[in-house]
Amino acid sequence: MDAAQADRVRAVLALGGVPQDDLQDGLQQVRLRLLERRARGEDPPRDVGAWSAVVASNLAVDWHRTQHRQERVGERLSLLGPPDDHVPDGTENSLQALTVAEGLDALPDTQRQVLILRYYADLSVPQIADQLGIPLGTVKSRLYAAAKLLRDRLHVEETV
Repeated sequence: MDAAQADRVRAVLALGGVPQDDLQDGLQQVRLRLLERRARGEDPPRDVGAWSAVVASNLAVDWHRTQHRQERVGERLSLLGPPDDHVPDGTENSLQALTVAEGLDALPDTQRQVLILRYYADLSVPQIADQLGIPLGTVKSRLYAAAKLLRDRLHVEETV
């Protein structure tokens, strides 16, 4: 895996909600899976960059699911304590970035995955279909639905 592919993996992980501190661990997980393929005697992926972006996306989905479970437990526990009225101050750009990140987090895992692979990992629709093992039409419908949900979410946030 070259430096550009490693940067793409880090970007996919970050966009999938993996914290900055865990990006290197995620990159190592992708490299480990590539080595495991070799150890099993499998041929290397035709497109290592696309394959590694999909693996990173899957890792981000797994991390995201785990994080949501932990947040739900945290929310339940926070109901037992006093409310926190502190709201951090920030610039308009950071608020927009936060809104987009929250919008991505609100998407179903399958839709978030194809959206990130298409627009952030810069994979084509056929590459996504090939790497995920799903039909082209499924990729297209997930992209359409994800973009619509994200657009609707951002519009609601903007008007509120």
